[in-house]
Parts: sequence; C-alpha cells; structure tokens
Amino acid sequence: MSEHNHSGSCGCGHDHEYEHDSITLSLDDGTELNCIVLDIFSVDDKDYIALQPEEGESDEDDNVFLYRYIQEDDGEPQLLNIEDDDEFEAVADAFEELLDAQEYDEMFDDDSEDEDAEEEDE
Repeated sequence: MSEHNHSGSCGCGHDHEYEHDSITLSLDDGTELNCIVLDIFSVDDKDYIALQPEEGESDEDDNVFLYRYIQEDDGEPQLLNIEDDDEFEAVADAFEELLDAQEYDEMFDDDSEDEDAEEEDE
C-alpha cells in the first residue's frame, strides 16, 4: 500500500497550503496535487505525515505518500523526503500498524453498535 514515491523534491521544495486536513503539493514538474492528510504520527521521536491524493487528483489515488514532518517555530510546517531506506521502512511499518489498529477499533465499534441496535429491538 505505501509506496516510496516522491514526485517532488521536498527539501522543502514543495509549496504547502493547509486547509481542513488537506495539503496542496507543488511538484517539480509544475503540477499541483491535492492530498488528504491521513495522519501525523511519531517514529523514534520524529514526526511523519501520511498523505493520499484526493479522489480524481491522480491516476494513483490509492498511493500513500510518507514525509518527515517538522513544525517550524513560525508555525509553518515543513515536509522532507525520507531518503534513508531503513527509516522509510520503519515509518511505513508504523503507518501500517496505525491502519491495522484503526480497522481493529472500527470492527469493535461496529459490533457494539450492532449490539445496541439489537437491545433496542427487544
């Protein structure tokens, strides 16, 4: 699911516009890609961000882009490419674990909603 695919050179070569949990990435080729912020999470005391292109924005809507995330003192966030393969693997694994935990929680939330509905029917 996660792909080490960074079309832009973010050092921080991307221009970022933050609005309601979305980011517009300005890529090296001059195109812009609107992405949804899936999560901001920490691995080894560093913050990372997971982004997914908004529906219809890309031929690869199911890709997840992972970047190092730094909140600057002036409030401006900075996204950096993850250059180290081991670091990228650790971040991708952590993101997969987050997804698994969310699916697990949703599974039990659905079960408790079903039980509540059954109790109301009785």
